Amino acid sequence: MAMYLVAGTQSANGKQNFVNVMKMSELQEMEEERSDDEDIIDEEPELIMEQIKHNGVVNRIRCAHIPGRELVSTWSDTGKVCIWDISHQFIQLDNKDNQKMTETSTNHKPLYTFTGHQTEGFAMDWSRTTHGRLLTGDCRKNIHLWNPTDDGSWQIDQRPFSSHTNSVEDLQWSPNEPTVFASCSVDKTIKVWDIRAAPSKACMLTTNAHVTDVNVISWNRNEPLLVSGGDDGIVKIWDLRRFKTGEAVAVFKHHTDAITSVEWLATDNSVFAASGSDNQISIWDLAVEKDDEEKGNSVDVPPQLLFIHMGQKDIKEIHWHSQLPGVVISTGEDGFNIFKTISV
Repeated sequence: MAMYLVAGTQSANGKQNFVNVMKMSELQEMEEERSDDEDIIDEEPELIMEQIKHNGVVNRIRCAHIPGRELVSTWSDTGKVCIWDISHQFIQLDNKDNQKMTETSTNHKPLYTFTGHQTEGFAMDWSRTTHGRLLTGDCRKNIHLWNPTDDGSWQIDQRPFSSHTNSVEDLQWSPNEPTVFASCSVDKTIKVWDIRAAPSKACMLTTNAHVTDVNVISWNRNEPLLVSGGDDGIVKIWDLRRFKTGEAVAVFKHHTDAITSVEWLATDNSVFAASGSDNQISIWDLAVEKDDEEKGNSVDVPPQLLFIHMGQKDIKEIHWHSQLPGVVISTGEDGFNIFKTISV
């Protein structure tokens, strides 16, 4: 089995930053997870990668498949947002002889660089309904809309969406409506916007979501649901049809530190994953209810909690693999974890 991964990293001495385009192959079950009657496979996992030198630390990186091109956008701590064409890097990976941990560094230049934010940021999302449309949000509360142009570049509206009163932490395009997106902020709110209105009037809905910073959100692909995670360690589920009430339809308190990432499973409307600064990844299923036998159990574990993954340090992001059902990829201070539970 092989998979591709794009991530931002820093050299061991901290003096050089990279965009890494990686190919992982010969991935197998860990030996302790194999049954006794399974043959032991001698091949070790292999990692090869192409590195692109990056100016500044990569705060966040996001990928987009545009017809004929593979793009990534990067938020830098220098206050710049860059877009890179990594199509060549994918070709190079497929042409390389597989050798464990081989790498090639290049001075590949970005397709486009935007300096209009004038400060660093983390929030960024590519539209799934309009090829090449991008949102970026910064630590000064401003959100900018990028629209692709016919010449392969981008036009960026200099008028920011700026209803938030503090740093914008995450952005999510609606998976179904091309003009609608959601944002969350250090100001403790989640907002829903419509870009058909002028930026000063585009905020359509606001709710006070958490008692602390709202760090991350994820929009369900098929249902009008958002999941959010905050510095309070709480995960909340929001029904957009009841958003104005300010009441979440579900609240889960399992993590003991800030939530760092959340994401719905695209193939199951009720399943999502969350990670926290407590070095845990949790997988949840909203469709599970406590049965009669569990009602008398004194252990206070939500029945919706399917699985807990531990052992990784300072987890930053989690993502479901788009083609391998149930496979989760997580990034942390000590590297990458790739795992599949028996639950989904």
